Amino acid sequence: MNTFWLSLAPILWLTIIAALTGMIFDIAIVLGLYSVILLGIVIYHLYTLYCLDQWLRHSDYSYSTVPDRSGLWGVVFARLARFVRRSDKERLGLNLSLERLQRATSALPEGIVILGDKDQIEWCNSSAELHLGLNLGMDAGQHITRMVRQVRFVAYLDAGDFSKPFLLNQTRFRDTLLSIQIVPYGDREKLLISRDVTRFEKLEIMRRDFVANVSHELRTPLTVIGGFLETLLEENKVSGDMEKNALRLMFDQATRMRRLVEDLLTLSRLENAGNNLAEEKVDIVKLLQGLYQEAQSLSAGRHTISLDLASHAMLLGSEDELRSAFENLISNAVRYTPENGVISLNWTVENGKGLFYVQDSGIGIEPNHIPRLTERFYRVDRSRSRETGGTGLGLAIVKHVLNRHQASMEITSQPGAGSIFRMWFPESRVLPAENVTE
Repeated sequence: MNTFWLSLAPILWLTIIAALTGMIFDIAIVLGLYSVILLGIVIYHLYTLYCLDQWLRHSDYSYSTVPDRSGLWGVVFARLARFVRRSDKERLGLNLSLERLQRATSALPEGIVILGDKDQIEWCNSSAELHLGLNLGMDAGQHITRMVRQVRFVAYLDAGDFSKPFLLNQTRFRDTLLSIQIVPYGDREKLLISRDVTRFEKLEIMRRDFVANVSHELRTPLTVIGGFLETLLEENKVSGDMEKNALRLMFDQATRMRRLVEDLLTLSRLENAGNNLAEEKVDIVKLLQGLYQEAQSLSAGRHTISLDLASHAMLLGSEDELRSAFENLISNAVRYTPENGVISLNWTVENGKGLFYVQDSGIGIEPNHIPRLTERFYRVDRSRSRETGGTGLGLAIVKHVLNRHQASMEITSQPGAGSIFRMWFPESRVLPAENVTE
């Protein structure tokens, strides 16, 4: 309000002076002078507005170039100067922060690429230039798929599912295996992070080859040892009880070692990138009926086992791998369910997805153990696992089989009340039943 009256004061004073002068002099002359002075004031304001417009159009908006005026315009420009000075400080601070951020990201071993709302390259660090063959000066504004010309990467980008990293074989510039992770942020922008995992992949290949080779070499001698021990036990060649117990113990341990070797070989086959998934129609009903009979034999009447087939739908996948996964869940239920316990095997289709689950009234699992159950050799109770003959690889095999079939597993359990292991298969792998007879 004070600024308003300050701007209005000259005109008010001029009007009062003109009225008083008009009582003395000719009113026409006074009005003429009054009009000329008002015209001068208007021209002054228009010129000041012109100066402000020129500053807004052509200036770099620095504090030193703010127009200098007196009166009300002086107040306005003083406030504008303070605003510009504060803006200059904030802009300088932002520039310094941006430079520090760019220096920090440039020092990272991971490649960083900032993608715009149309997946165009806005900025990248030196590691990204090395990994992806980019040149920020030349490639800025280009679509990322023009620089990374691989069909699998384009499909990964178009799918929009960035929950898991993508492995990219970059052979255009050097033989490198990259792990690509895309993180969406802001308004459709993305952050592409590349990591060189070539050395880790080579180590993983060496580990898999070592395990596979050692397991293969151990299988034959273990089979021979187990065969001779079984022969000695069956033909009753040993007379003493201690010798018989020793032979029986050796045979049990040889059998356990043979199972471990077989599981390791199964894992190696599942992890082998060259081992493509066999796509065949699997009759799940027939498969589960066979596994149900095997579960009855394994239980030897100690449990009540039921088979509930709510659907005759089939699955597209590998019958051998699915048999291995189902068999591991069923055998675990038999091993870890006390005598007189109840076990149910179930197959159904829910919302288009195939669902196989095993429910038991066994010992149950503490919640803190559930996330780690699919790790190799992880055991909730090592002593109980040795007693039941488990190898610690069953659920790891299940996880790999499900991953190869784009399926998932849910585990719900309560200590002392049993467990439920659910396998969910995607709708794309569920096939209608063929030749169903009631």
